[in-house]
Amino acid sequence: MDILIAEDELVSRNILTALLKRFGHRVTAADGSEALAVMSREGAPRLAILYWMMPGMDGVDVCRRIRTVPSADPPYVILLTARNDERSIVEGLDAGANDYLTKPYGSEELRARVGVGVRMLELQADLGRIRNDLAHEAMHDSLTGILNRRAIPDGLSRELSRAGRQGSTLTIGLYDIDSFKQINDRYGHLTGDDVLRKLTAILRDNLRDYDLIGRYGGEEFLVVGPRTDCHAPNNLYERLRHAAAASPIPTRSGDLSITISIGTAGASGDEDPDTILAAADNALYEAKRTGRNRVVCATAKGS
Repeated sequence: MDILIAEDELVSRNILTALLKRFGHRVTAADGSEALAVMSREGAPRLAILYWMMPGMDGVDVCRRIRTVPSADPPYVILLTARNDERSIVEGLDAGANDYLTKPYGSEELRARVGVGVRMLELQADLGRIRNDLAHEAMHDSLTGILNRRAIPDGLSRELSRAGRQGSTLTIGLYDIDSFKQINDRYGHLTGDDVLRKLTAILRDNLRDYDLIGRYGGEEFLVVGPRTDCHAPNNLYERLRHAAAASPIPTRSGDLSITISIGTAGASGDEDPDTILAAADNALYEAKRTGRNRVVCATAKGS
Protein backbone atom coordinates (compact mmCIF):
# COMPACT_ATOMS: atom_id res chain seq x y z
CA MET A 1 0.00 0.00 0.00
CA ASP A 2 1.25 3.51 -0.83
CA ILE A 3 1.16 5.62 2.34
CA LEU A 4 1.79 9.32 2.82
CA ILE A 5 3.38 10.51 6.08
CA ALA A 6 3.03 14.17 6.98
CA GLU A 7 5.30 14.61 9.99
CA ASP A 8 7.70 17.55 10.50
CA GLU A 9 9.79 16.02 13.31
CA LEU A 10 12.60 14.21 11.49
CA VAL A 11 13.34 11.46 14.03
CA SER A 12 9.67 10.61 14.47
CA ARG A 13 9.19 10.61 10.70
CA ASN A 14 12.15 8.26 10.17
CA ILE A 15 10.91 5.84 12.84
CA LEU A 16 7.40 5.83 11.36
CA THR A 17 8.79 5.36 7.83
CA ALA A 18 10.98 2.46 8.92
CA LEU A 19 8.08 0.71 10.67
CA LEU A 20 5.74 1.07 7.70
CA LYS A 21 8.38 -0.21 5.29
CA ARG A 22 8.98 -3.16 7.59
CA PHE A 23 5.25 -3.91 7.33
CA GLY A 24 5.60 -3.98 3.52
CA HIS A 25 4.26 -0.54 2.60
CA ARG A 26 5.68 2.13 0.28
CA VAL A 27 6.11 5.51 1.96
CA THR A 28 6.09 9.13 0.79
CA ALA A 29 7.05 11.78 3.36
CA ALA A 30 5.99 15.44 3.33
CA ASP A 31 5.18 18.42 5.54
CA GLY A 32 1.67 19.85 5.90
CA SER A 33 1.60 22.03 2.77
CA GLU A 34 3.32 19.38 0.67
CA ALA A 35 0.91 16.72 1.96
CA LEU A 36 -2.11 18.55 0.57
CA ALA A 37 -0.42 18.91 -2.83
CA VAL A 38 0.54 15.22 -2.87
CA MET A 39 -2.94 14.06 -1.89
CA SER A 40 -4.56 16.32 -4.52
CA ARG A 41 -2.74 14.94 -7.53
CA GLU A 42 -3.63 11.96 -9.68
CA GLY A 43 -2.27 8.65 -8.40
CA ALA A 44 -1.98 9.96 -4.82
CA PRO A 45 -1.41 7.50 -1.96
CA ARG A 46 -4.63 5.93 -0.80
CA LEU A 47 -3.73 6.13 2.90
CA ALA A 48 -2.30 9.11 4.78
CA ILE A 49 -0.93 9.48 8.31
CA LEU A 50 -1.06 13.17 9.27
CA TYR A 51 0.62 14.57 12.37
CA TRP A 52 -1.68 17.09 14.05
CA MET A 53 0.90 19.74 14.96
CA MET A 54 2.75 20.98 11.89
CA PRO A 55 3.77 24.51 10.88
CA GLY A 56 2.05 26.08 7.90
CA MET A 57 -0.88 23.67 7.72
CA ASP A 58 -1.61 21.20 10.47
CA GLY A 59 -2.98 17.70 10.04
CA VAL A 60 -6.57 18.67 10.82
CA ASP A 61 -6.49 21.45 8.20
CA VAL A 62 -5.02 19.06 5.63
CA CYS A 63 -7.73 16.52 6.44
CA ARG A 64 -10.48 19.11 6.06
CA ARG A 65 -9.11 20.25 2.71
CA ILE A 66 -8.81 16.67 1.45
CA ARG A 67 -12.46 16.03 2.32
CA THR A 68 -13.63 19.02 0.26
CA VAL A 69 -12.48 17.28 -2.92
CA PRO A 70 -15.35 15.16 -4.36
CA SER A 71 -14.19 11.59 -4.90
CA ALA A 72 -15.81 8.22 -5.46
CA ASP A 73 -12.68 6.66 -3.93
CA PRO A 74 -11.60 8.89 -1.02
CA PRO A 75 -8.36 8.23 0.87
CA TYR A 76 -8.16 6.76 4.36
CA VAL A 77 -6.73 9.27 6.85
CA ILE A 78 -5.19 8.56 10.24
CA LEU A 79 -4.45 11.53 12.52
CA LEU A 80 -1.30 11.18 14.63
CA THR A 81 -1.05 13.30 17.78
CA ALA A 82 -0.04 13.44 21.41
CA ARG A 83 -3.51 14.74 22.27
CA ASN A 84 -5.75 12.07 23.75
CA ASP A 85 -8.59 14.08 25.31
CA GLU A 86 -12.13 13.47 24.07
CA ARG A 87 -12.55 16.97 22.66
CA SER A 88 -9.46 16.63 20.45
CA ILE A 89 -10.48 13.18 19.26
CA VAL A 90 -13.93 14.47 18.28
CA GLU A 91 -12.41 17.48 16.51
CA GLY A 92 -10.11 15.25 14.47
CA LEU A 93 -12.86 12.82 13.49
CA ASP A 94 -15.23 15.68 12.64
CA ALA A 95 -12.53 17.06 10.33
CA GLY A 96 -12.82 13.87 8.29
CA ALA A 97 -10.21 11.57 9.80
CA ASN A 98 -11.01 7.85 9.65
CA ASP A 99 -8.90 6.94 12.68
CA TYR A 100 -6.83 8.46 15.45
CA LEU A 101 -3.41 7.31 16.71
CA THR A 102 -1.89 8.84 19.82
CA LYS A 103 1.80 9.12 20.70
CA PRO A 104 3.54 7.18 22.03
CA TYR A 105 2.24 4.25 19.99
CA GLY A 106 3.45 0.69 19.81
CA SER A 107 4.56 -0.87 16.56
CA GLU A 108 1.81 -3.51 16.73
CA GLU A 109 -0.85 -0.89 17.31
CA LEU A 110 0.44 1.01 14.27
CA ARG A 111 0.42 -2.18 12.19
CA ALA A 112 -3.14 -3.00 13.27
CA ARG A 113 -4.56 0.47 12.62
CA VAL A 114 -2.91 0.71 9.21
CA GLY A 115 -4.20 -2.80 8.50
CA VAL A 116 -7.74 -1.63 9.22
CA GLY A 117 -7.24 1.20 6.76
CA VAL A 118 -5.91 -1.15 4.09
CA ARG A 119 -8.90 -3.47 4.52
CA MET A 120 -11.33 -0.56 4.33
CA LEU A 121 -9.69 0.72 1.14
CA GLU A 122 -9.80 -2.75 -0.41
CA LEU A 123 -13.49 -3.02 0.46
CA GLN A 124 -14.08 0.46 -0.96
CA ALA A 125 -12.34 -0.53 -4.18
CA ASP A 126 -14.42 -3.72 -4.43
CA LEU A 127 -17.61 -1.73 -3.95
CA GLY A 128 -16.47 0.73 -6.61
CA ARG A 129 -15.89 -2.08 -9.09
CA ILE A 130 -19.30 -3.55 -8.30
CA ARG A 131 -20.91 -0.13 -8.75
CA ASN A 132 -19.18 0.35 -12.11
CA ASP A 133 -20.15 -3.15 -13.23
CA LEU A 134 -23.79 -2.54 -12.32
CA ALA A 135 -23.78 0.82 -14.10
CA HIS A 136 -22.31 -0.84 -17.21
CA GLU A 137 -24.87 -3.65 -17.11
CA ALA A 138 -27.70 -1.14 -16.74
CA MET A 139 -26.65 0.62 -19.95
CA HIS A 140 -25.44 -2.24 -22.15
CA ASP A 141 -27.05 -5.17 -23.92
CA SER A 142 -25.99 -8.43 -22.29
CA LEU A 143 -25.79 -10.36 -25.58
CA THR A 144 -23.90 -7.95 -27.84
CA GLY A 145 -22.18 -5.65 -25.33
CA ILE A 146 -23.40 -2.48 -27.05
CA LEU A 147 -25.76 0.16 -25.65
CA ASN A 148 -29.24 -1.09 -24.80
CA ARG A 149 -32.73 0.25 -25.50
CA ARG A 150 -32.50 2.42 -22.40
CA ALA A 151 -29.13 4.00 -23.22
CA ILE A 152 -29.07 4.50 -26.99
CA PRO A 153 -31.95 7.05 -27.04
CA ASP A 154 -30.07 9.05 -24.40
CA GLY A 155 -27.04 8.99 -26.68
CA LEU A 156 -29.17 10.23 -29.56
CA SER A 157 -30.51 13.10 -27.43
CA ARG A 158 -26.98 14.14 -26.46
CA GLU A 159 -25.78 14.09 -30.07
CA LEU A 160 -28.79 16.10 -31.20
CA SER A 161 -27.99 18.72 -28.55
CA ARG A 162 -24.35 18.75 -29.63
CA ALA A 163 -25.33 19.20 -33.29
CA GLY A 164 -27.59 22.08 -32.34
CA ARG A 165 -24.83 23.82 -30.35
CA GLN A 166 -22.18 23.31 -33.01
CA GLY A 167 -24.38 23.98 -36.03
CA SER A 168 -23.55 20.55 -37.46
CA THR A 169 -25.64 17.66 -38.72
CA LEU A 170 -26.05 13.99 -37.92
CA THR A 171 -27.88 10.99 -39.27
CA ILE A 172 -29.31 7.97 -37.55
CA GLY A 173 -29.76 4.54 -39.04
CA LEU A 174 -32.20 1.90 -37.89
CA TYR A 175 -31.05 -1.42 -39.27
CA ASP A 176 -32.70 -4.81 -39.21
CA ILE A 177 -31.32 -8.23 -40.14
CA ASP A 178 -33.13 -9.49 -43.22
CA SER A 179 -35.10 -12.73 -42.76
CA PHE A 180 -33.77 -13.18 -39.24
CA LYS A 181 -36.84 -15.19 -38.22
CA GLN A 182 -35.90 -17.81 -40.82
CA ILE A 183 -32.46 -18.16 -39.23
CA ASN A 184 -34.02 -18.76 -35.82
CA ASP A 185 -36.60 -21.17 -37.24
CA ARG A 186 -34.07 -23.19 -39.23
CA TYR A 187 -31.00 -23.19 -36.96
CA GLY A 188 -32.36 -22.28 -33.53
CA HIS A 189 -32.08 -19.27 -31.27
CA LEU A 190 -28.52 -20.03 -30.15
CA THR A 191 -27.37 -19.70 -33.75
CA GLY A 192 -29.46 -16.55 -33.98
CA ASP A 193 -27.59 -15.20 -30.97
CA ASP A 194 -24.30 -16.00 -32.72
CA VAL A 195 -25.44 -13.94 -35.68
CA LEU A 196 -26.38 -10.99 -33.50
CA ARG A 197 -23.06 -11.03 -31.64
CA LYS A 198 -20.80 -11.52 -34.66
CA LEU A 199 -22.66 -9.04 -36.87
CA THR A 200 -22.46 -6.43 -34.11
CA ALA A 201 -18.70 -6.95 -33.92
CA ILE A 202 -18.35 -6.55 -37.70
CA LEU A 203 -20.35 -3.33 -37.74
CA ARG A 204 -18.51 -1.88 -34.74
CA ASP A 205 -15.26 -2.39 -36.63
CA ASN A 206 -16.66 -0.21 -39.40
CA LEU A 207 -17.81 2.63 -37.16
CA ARG A 208 -15.80 5.66 -36.14
CA ASP A 209 -14.76 6.12 -32.51
CA TYR A 210 -17.46 8.73 -31.90
CA ASP A 211 -20.34 6.89 -33.61
CA LEU A 212 -22.90 5.24 -31.33
CA ILE A 213 -24.51 1.84 -31.77
CA GLY A 214 -27.19 0.24 -29.64
CA ARG A 215 -29.67 -2.59 -29.68
CA TYR A 216 -33.10 -1.08 -30.19
CA GLY A 217 -35.05 -4.31 -29.85
CA GLY A 218 -34.87 -7.89 -31.11
CA GLU A 219 -32.82 -7.85 -34.30
CA GLU A 220 -33.24 -4.08 -34.75
CA PHE A 221 -30.32 -1.77 -34.00
CA LEU A 222 -29.74 1.97 -33.98
CA VAL A 223 -26.60 3.76 -35.18
CA VAL A 224 -26.05 7.46 -34.49
CA GLY A 225 -23.54 9.05 -36.85
CA PRO A 226 -22.49 12.64 -36.06
CA ARG A 227 -21.42 14.81 -38.99
CA THR A 228 -22.72 12.40 -41.63
CA ASP A 229 -24.97 12.76 -44.67
CA CYS A 230 -27.09 9.79 -45.69
CA HIS A 231 -27.31 11.15 -49.27
CA ALA A 232 -23.53 11.21 -49.76
CA PRO A 233 -22.01 8.48 -51.96
CA ASN A 234 -20.50 5.63 -49.97
CA ASN A 235 -21.93 7.11 -46.76
CA LEU A 236 -21.56 5.48 -43.36
CA TYR A 237 -24.70 3.38 -43.70
CA GLU A 238 -23.87 2.09 -47.16
CA ARG A 239 -20.50 1.00 -45.78
CA LEU A 240 -22.23 -0.82 -42.92
CA ARG A 241 -24.65 -2.53 -45.30
CA HIS A 242 -21.78 -3.62 -47.54
CA ALA A 243 -19.70 -4.88 -44.58
CA ALA A 244 -22.60 -7.04 -43.41
CA ALA A 245 -23.22 -8.54 -46.86
CA ALA A 246 -19.50 -9.14 -47.52
CA SER A 247 -18.75 -10.92 -44.24
CA PRO A 248 -20.03 -14.49 -43.74
CA ILE A 249 -21.02 -14.89 -40.08
CA PRO A 250 -19.33 -17.80 -38.25
CA THR A 251 -21.89 -19.60 -36.08
CA ARG A 252 -22.25 -22.96 -34.36
CA SER A 253 -24.26 -24.02 -37.41
CA GLY A 254 -21.56 -22.97 -39.87
CA ASP A 255 -20.91 -19.77 -41.78
CA LEU A 256 -24.10 -17.89 -42.66
CA SER A 257 -24.48 -15.09 -45.18
CA ILE A 258 -26.79 -12.33 -44.04
CA THR A 259 -27.86 -8.89 -45.22
CA ILE A 260 -29.29 -5.89 -43.42
CA SER A 261 -31.78 -3.22 -44.39
CA ILE A 262 -31.24 0.30 -43.06
CA GLY A 263 -33.59 3.24 -42.75
CA THR A 264 -31.83 6.53 -42.14
CA ALA A 265 -32.89 10.06 -41.27
CA GLY A 266 -30.86 13.26 -41.07
CA ALA A 267 -31.13 16.00 -38.48
CA SER A 268 -29.58 19.36 -37.65
CA GLY A 269 -30.16 19.32 -33.89
CA ASP A 270 -33.53 21.04 -33.70
CA GLU A 271 -35.56 17.84 -34.12
CA ASP A 272 -37.27 15.87 -31.41
CA PRO A 273 -35.68 12.39 -30.96
CA ASP A 274 -39.05 10.67 -31.44
CA THR A 275 -39.57 12.50 -34.73
CA ILE A 276 -36.23 11.49 -36.21
CA LEU A 277 -36.68 7.91 -34.97
CA ALA A 278 -40.11 7.72 -36.60
CA ALA A 279 -38.65 8.98 -39.88
CA ALA A 280 -35.89 6.35 -39.79
CA ASP A 281 -38.43 3.66 -38.93
CA ASN A 282 -40.54 4.62 -41.96
CA ALA A 283 -37.44 4.52 -44.13
CA LEU A 284 -36.55 1.07 -42.76
CA TYR A 285 -40.02 -0.17 -43.64
CA GLU A 286 -39.52 1.18 -47.17
CA ALA A 287 -36.14 -0.58 -47.46
CA LYS A 288 -37.80 -3.87 -46.47
CA ARG A 289 -40.75 -3.32 -48.81
CA THR A 290 -38.58 -2.58 -51.82
CA GLY A 291 -36.37 -5.64 -51.67
CA ARG A 292 -34.17 -5.59 -48.53
CA ASN A 293 -30.35 -5.29 -48.41
CA ARG A 294 -30.53 -1.58 -49.07
CA VAL A 295 -30.36 1.84 -47.44
CA VAL A 296 -33.30 4.22 -47.70
CA CYS A 297 -32.79 7.80 -46.54
CA ALA A 298 -35.67 9.91 -45.20
CA THR A 299 -35.93 13.44 -43.88
CA ALA A 300 -36.61 13.99 -40.20
CA LYS A 301 -40.25 14.68 -41.10
CA GLY A 302 -40.76 11.27 -42.67
CA SER A 303 -39.99 9.39 -45.88
